[in-house]
Amino acid sequence: MFHTVLIANRGEIACRVAATAKRLGIRTVAVYSDADANAKHVQACDEAVHIGGSSPQESYLRWERILEAARQTGAQAIHPGYGFLSENEAFANACAQAGLVFIGPPASAILAMGLKAESKRLMAQAGVPLVPGYHGQDQDPALLQREADRIGYPVLIKASAGGGGKGMRAVERAEDFATALASCQREARNSFGDDAVLIEKYVQRPRHIEIQVFADTLGNCVYLFERDCSVQRRHQKVLEEAPAPGMPPEMRQRMGEAAVAAARAVGYVGAGTVEFIVEQSPRGMDFFFMEMNTRLQVEHPVTEAITGLDLVEWQLRVANAEPLPLAQHELRMQGHAIEARICAENPDQQFLPATGTLQVYRKPLAASFTHASVRIDDGVREGDTISPFYDSMIAKLIVHGDTREQALARLDQALAQTHIVGLSTNVQFLRHVVRSRSFAQAELDTALITREQAVLFHQDPVGLARALSAVVADTLYQESPAVTTQLGWIDPIARRDGWRSHGQTVRTFAFEYLGQSIEAALTYERGGRFSLVVGDNPATDLRWQPQADGDLLVDGPGGRCKAHVVRQGETAHVFTPLGATRVECVDRLAHAGETAVEGGRLTAPMPGKVVSFAVQAGDQVKPGQVLAIMEAMKMEHTLTAPADGEVLELLYAPGDQVAEGAELLRLSS
Repeated sequence: MFHTVLIANRGEIACRVAATAKRLGIRTVAVYSDADANAKHVQACDEAVHIGGSSPQESYLRWERILEAARQTGAQAIHPGYGFLSENEAFANACAQAGLVFIGPPASAILAMGLKAESKRLMAQAGVPLVPGYHGQDQDPALLQREADRIGYPVLIKASAGGGGKGMRAVERAEDFATALASCQREARNSFGDDAVLIEKYVQRPRHIEIQVFADTLGNCVYLFERDCSVQRRHQKVLEEAPAPGMPPEMRQRMGEAAVAAARAVGYVGAGTVEFIVEQSPRGMDFFFMEMNTRLQVEHPVTEAITGLDLVEWQLRVANAEPLPLAQHELRMQGHAIEARICAENPDQQFLPATGTLQVYRKPLAASFTHASVRIDDGVREGDTISPFYDSMIAKLIVHGDTREQALARLDQALAQTHIVGLSTNVQFLRHVVRSRSFAQAELDTALITREQAVLFHQDPVGLARALSAVVADTLYQESPAVTTQLGWIDPIARRDGWRSHGQTVRTFAFEYLGQSIEAALTYERGGRFSLVVGDNPATDLRWQPQADGDLLVDGPGGRCKAHVVRQGETAHVFTPLGATRVECVDRLAHAGETAVEGGRLTAPMPGKVVSFAVQAGDQVKPGQVLAIMEAMKMEHTLTAPADGEVLELLYAPGDQVAEGAELLRLSS
C-alpha cells in the first residue's frame, strides 16, 4: 500500500479521504488556497502545501502546482476527490508522466465518458439503452434548433463536457430555445472550458437512478447496487437514497449489468457511477443511459451505509493494483440510507447561494466514518467562512435504518438538531421535503420539488405564539439565569434589584415576525407567575426551565415546546423540534427617527462576477424583465426588474467582480 497520498481537493471530500487513509496508516498531504489556509481539511492531513490564490483557477485547478507539491512531499499517489480535476484526463495523464498513481480511472476512460456525445455512441455499441436525442459534433445553433424541433419539445440541453447541473436547461417551447442554448453554452464554457452541448428528449415523470460500479486492473467489475437521486433543484441533487424505493429485483439486476457493460466498454478502473434516467409509465419503468461520472460521487455514503463497505478504501486498494475485495455474488444490501445535502442557500429566493460565517454550527452527532445510524461528512467547523469561491455545500447528513420509514424519521430528527447561524441554509427546506407527501410515500421524480412547492417554500413550522414565547422566555433567562423559584422557573422580581412598588408589572416587547410588526405584553406577578399576551391572543401563563443541553423547555402561548434561541444582533434564531425560524427584536429607541431607504437600486445578492447586462441606459423595463446575469458559486443567477421603470445608469461592466450589496444599475422609481 502507498505510504503517502496527496489529496488534490478541499472541504468534506478531502477530510473524508484523509480519515480512511489515516485508518489504513497512510500519510496524507493536503493542498490549500489562500481562502483555505486554516480550513478543516488542512488540519486533517499530516502535511499541507499552499498552491495559490482563492479562486479555483488560481489553485485547485492548477495541476502543475499540485504535481510539484506531490514531488516535494514524496507522495506516491494523488486522490482527486470529486469536482475540480477529478475528471480531467490531462491531469490523469500528467500524473502518470510524473510517476504518480492517479487514484481514478485511466485517462482514456475519463475522455471517453467525459464527452457526453462520444459516450452515447459507445453505449449504443455496448447495447446500453439511450434516450432519443442529438449527440453530434456540429454545434451550429441553427442545426441544434432544427434537431430540437425534430426531437419534439420539451427537450433538454446539456453541456457535453459537464456535470453537476451546470450548462443544463429544459426548454418547453421552440421560441425559447435560442436563449436557453446561449445560456447553457456560456455556463459550460465558464465551468468546463468547452461549450459543446447535446440535445435530448425531456423524459416525462423521470426518476434519476444511478448505479455504483467498481473495477480493478485484473478485469473484475461489479455493481454495488443503486441510488435514487430524483429529488433535485436546478438539476442538482438535494436528497439521495439507497436502495431506490420500489425497485424490482429483476430491474436492479438489468440496470447493474448494463452499468457493468458501460464500464467495460471504456476499460474502466476504480469507482464510477453510471447514471440512468428512468421513465415511469402505466406499463412499468424503462431506463436509459444518461452519463457516467468517472469518479467517486458526493452521495457515495448511502452506498457505504447499506453495504457496510468503505469505498475510499476500495479506491486505494484498486489503485495499488489489488483485486476487488468482493465478487458480485458476495455483495449484500442491508436496510435503507438517505443523504441530505446541507447547503448555504436561500430556498425561498430560488435557492440563491449564501456566504457568511458559521457563527453557530451545532451538529446532531460528531462526524463518523463508520456504519452508524447517523453520520455527518463535512469540511467546516464553527467559526469558518463559506466563501463565494467554491460550491455552497456545508455538509452531508447521512442516516441509516432498517426500513425507509425508520431512516426518514431519523433524518427528520437529525435535521431538527442541526442548528446553523450566520448565513441562510436549506436545513428547514430539507425537513419540509422529508415530510412532504410525495417523498414520504416514495412518489419520486425530478419534478417533486415543483409539485410539492406549496408545502416546501415560505413555511412557518414554529408559529407566531411559540416563536415569541421562546424569545421572551430566553430574554428573561439571559437577564437572570441564576434566580429560580421553588418550581424551577426564573423569577426576575425575586432579584435584589427586581423590587417593584406594585404587585403587578407589565413589560412590552416589540417584534417583527415574517414581515409583521407584533407586540407582546408580559405581566410580572409576585410568586414567580408570569402571563404573556401575543398580539390579539388572550393572556396565557408563561413558564420556562433550562435543560441540560442548553435548551429551554417553554410553556406559553402555543403550548409546550423545547427551544434553543441564538442571538445575532437584533435577530433571535429560534430552533425547535417542529422547525426553526427567526424573530427580529425591535429596539424602538434605537430605531427612532430612521427613514426608509430610497428605492430605484438593483444590487448584487451575493459576491460574484457580472456576466452580462440585458439592458442599457434609457431602456424602459417591466416587472420580471431580465436586467443582468451574475455568476457566483459556479452557477449563473438572473436578476430581474422589480417594477416598471427606466434604466438610468449601468454601474459595472461585464466581467467585473462585485461585492454583495453592490449597486449594479439604477432604475427610475
